[in-house]
Amino acid sequence: MEVAKPSLFSGKIEKISVFINTAHLYLSMKIIKESKAIKMVWVLSYIQREVTEVWKDNLLDELSKGELEVETVEELFSKIRNKFGKTVEEERKIEQLRTIKQGGRICNEYVQEFKKIARESSYERWPLIEEFKRGLSGVLRRKLAKAESPSSINGRRE
Repeated sequence: MEVAKPSLFSGKIEKISVFINTAHLYLSMKIIKESKAIKMVWVLSYIQREVTEVWKDNLLDELSKGELEVETVEELFSKIRNKFGKTVEEERKIEQLRTIKQGGRICNEYVQEFKKIARESSYERWPLIEEFKRGLSGVLRRKLAKAESPSSINGRRE
């Protein structure tokens, strides 16, 4: 029976599940009898390009020294998912931060809703401040551009 090998994984979040599922299926059908180290090296050999290279090289180095903190291929898949993936909820919150607008609301209403969404996102400091300013009404955004830049969402220096 022929089983497709996974495509090379470059760290893109939208490709994590397909990569892991395809690799898992291939391992369970074609590389059943190999050692866990061989299976891990095989999985890591498909992690290439962009931001994944240094991470993969570090794992291979740890594996060769017997210092890798994972015991099974399933744990390796979890490590890949944790490193390169975000939860669906976190992605949703980030999208909300990118699209929230003050609109006709008073500024305080916008601030409260923004803070609620921001707490559940992975954004911090400057990216968070930039998203906040982007959502403000044009009048407030122009006033802020003329004022001193805050270093936190609360407007205080940290």
